Amino acid sequence: MNCCLLLPFMLGIPLLLPCLIATENSKTEEVKHPAGSHLRVRRGWMWNQFFVPEEMNKTRHHIGQLRSDLDNGNNSFQYKLLGAGAGSIFVIDERTGDIYAVQKLDREERSLYTLRAQVIDTTTGRAMEPESEFVIRVSDINDNEPKFLDEPYEAIVPEMSPEGTFVIQVTASDADDPSSGNNARLLYSLRQGQPYFSIEPTTGVIRISSKMDRELQDEYWVIIQAKDMIGLPGALSGTTSVLIKLSDVNDNKPIFKDSLYRLTVSESASVGMSIGKIMAYDNDIGENAEMDYSIEDDSKTFDVITNNETQEGIIILKKRVDFEHQNHYRIRAKVKNRRVDEQLRKYHTEASTTFIKIQVEDVDEPPVFLLPYYLFEIFEGSPYGSFVGTVSATDPDQRKSPIRYSITRSKVFSIDDNGTVFTTNPLDREISAWYNLSVTATEKYSIEQSSAVPVYVQVLDINDHAPEFSEYYETYVCENAVSGQVIQTISAVDRDESIEDHHFYFNVSVVENNSSFTIIDNQDNTAVILTNRTGFSLQEEPVFYVSILIADNGIPSLTSTNTLTIHVCACDDTGSTQTCNNKDLMLSMGFKTEVIIAILICIMIICGLKQRRKQTLFPEKETRGPDAAE
Repeated sequence: MNCCLLLPFMLGIPLLLPCLIATENSKTEEVKHPAGSHLRVRRGWMWNQFFVPEEMNKTRHHIGQLRSDLDNGNNSFQYKLLGAGAGSIFVIDERTGDIYAVQKLDREERSLYTLRAQVIDTTTGRAMEPESEFVIRVSDINDNEPKFLDEPYEAIVPEMSPEGTFVIQVTASDADDPSSGNNARLLYSLRQGQPYFSIEPTTGVIRISSKMDRELQDEYWVIIQAKDMIGLPGALSGTTSVLIKLSDVNDNKPIFKDSLYRLTVSESASVGMSIGKIMAYDNDIGENAEMDYSIEDDSKTFDVITNNETQEGIIILKKRVDFEHQNHYRIRAKVKNRRVDEQLRKYHTEASTTFIKIQVEDVDEPPVFLLPYYLFEIFEGSPYGSFVGTVSATDPDQRKSPIRYSITRSKVFSIDDNGTVFTTNPLDREISAWYNLSVTATEKYSIEQSSAVPVYVQVLDINDHAPEFSEYYETYVCENAVSGQVIQTISAVDRDESIEDHHFYFNVSVVENNSSFTIIDNQDNTAVILTNRTGFSLQEEPVFYVSILIADNGIPSLTSTNTLTIHVCACDDTGSTQTCNNKDLMLSMGFKTEVIIAILICIMIICGLKQRRKQTLFPEKETRGPDAAE
C-alpha cells in the first residue's frame, strides 16, 4: 500500500513532507519452507516512512500503518512493535498494524525513534515476516524563541568615532530545526539605541551611526531583538541588552576658569618657595587631562611647575624680590595638554591663557652693605688714628633709618658712625700681616635689625729690618790651614717682605783690622769665608772675631754688621779637629755651644737636688747658747 501524507498547514506555512516509500515496500524475501517442500513464497513488508509532528496536543495521534503483503484480511495476523518507546510512546493496533503516538513529543529533546516490527500468524504462532527495523521522525514546529547565550554584553568604543565604526557583534541561537523551513532563520533589529547605533539584520553586528561625545554622555544601553522565521508573522523573538561605554579621547583642551589670579609674596621669601596656585579644567579624563603650565615673565622672577596629582599649576619664586625695587608684577600663564595625538590637534590650536597679578609685601629688612666684603691696605708703622678705609651700609626700607657701625673684638682698629675705620695701635707686619675684622651695621630706629660684613686689612711692609745671619755659625780653622782655604759658607735672611726676590750683599767690615780672613760674595745670597794666610796658633790666638756686613736690596737699603766667631783648633793630617782652646774643649767633640750649656745646666740641677736630699736625710743639730736671742 503506497500513500503520501500531506501534513496540514502549520502556523500558516505549508509543509509538504516527502513521500518516501520504505525500501522494504519493494523488497521481496524468500522464506524457506520445511524440508521436502520445494515451494518458495515471495513476501515483504509494506509501510510508509513515518513522521509525527512535535507538540501534538492529541492523546492518540495516528502516525501510519505497518502491513505485510501476505496479510489477506482474515484477521489471522498479529502485529507487534518493539524497541525504545514501544508501548509507552508508540502503540500499534495488533490486527490492523496502525501505529499511534500516545504522548506529546519534543523534537529538541529527541528527533527520531528507531523501532522494530514483527508479524505472527496467530493460528500457527509462527513469524510470517522477518523482524524489520524502521524509523519514526519527529517533525519540527516553531516552538523555540531565539536566545542570546553570551549575555551580558558590554563594549567600549572611543568617543567621536565616525559613522560605521564596529562596536560589537551579538549572536542568538534558536533550538528549532534549521533545515525545517525558516524556523531557525533569525533577523536582528534595534529596539533601543537609535540614532547613535545600528545593527546588521543578518549578522548582529552593531555599528555607530552618529558621533557621540563622552563629556555629554559616557554610556548607552542598547536593546537588541532577534526574531526567527526571518521576521514573518508568527515568528518568535528574544531580546538582550548591550552596555556600550565611550572611552575618552583628547578632544578638549584645558581652560582657565578665572581670567585673573591675585597672589602675594613677601620680599623675605626664599628662592624656590611656592607663592600660590592656578588651576585649569579639562573635561577629558586620565592621561588626556594631564597638562603643563608655562608663564611669560620678562623679569624672570617667577616660574611654574605642575602638580601631577592635582593638575594644579604651582607658582614658585625663581629669584628674590625687593619691595623697594619693584612692589608688583603682572605675568601671563598658559596651559596645554601634555600629550595630543596628531589627528586631534584641531581641538588644541590655541592655548588657554590667564593673567596673574603678584603683589610684593614689604618687611623690615636689616641694613645692606654696598659691598659683600671690604679689602683695605695700610703700611706698617702708621701712627695712632691713621685712616684705614670706609665701609657703607644703608637701610633698604622706605624710612631709611640712620646706621651705626661697630667692630667686633678688635684692639687695633676702631670705627666711627660714618663707617670710617682707623688704627688705635701701631702695626707691625712682621707680627701680623693680615687682620680679619667683622663690621656690624645697626639701624638706629630698630636696633634688632643689623647685619655684618667681613673687612680684611693687609699690613703693607716697609723696609725696617736689616738682614742677618740665617743661623748661628760655629766656625773652626786648623793651625796648619793654608791661605785661601774655605772654612765657612754663610747665608742671610730678612724678616721684611720684598716685592722682588730678596738679594743680599756680603763684605768684611772696613774697620776690621784682622786680615787673617777674607770673604767672597757668591751673588746667590751666600758667601764663603777663606783664610788669608798660612798657619795659625792655638796658644797665641785661639779665637778670631770677624765682622761681616750684610746689605739688602730694599728701598732704602738696610745694612747690618754680624760677628762671625772663628775658633783655632789643632788638627790631624786629615784636617779633623783634635784640640781647641781649653774653654772650648767640648767643641772638639762636635757639640755646639747651646748643647754644652744645656748639659751643664742639667748637671748643676742634679747636683743641687742631691745636696738638698742629703741635708734632709741628715739634719745638723743646732746648739744654742744661753744668750741667744729669741
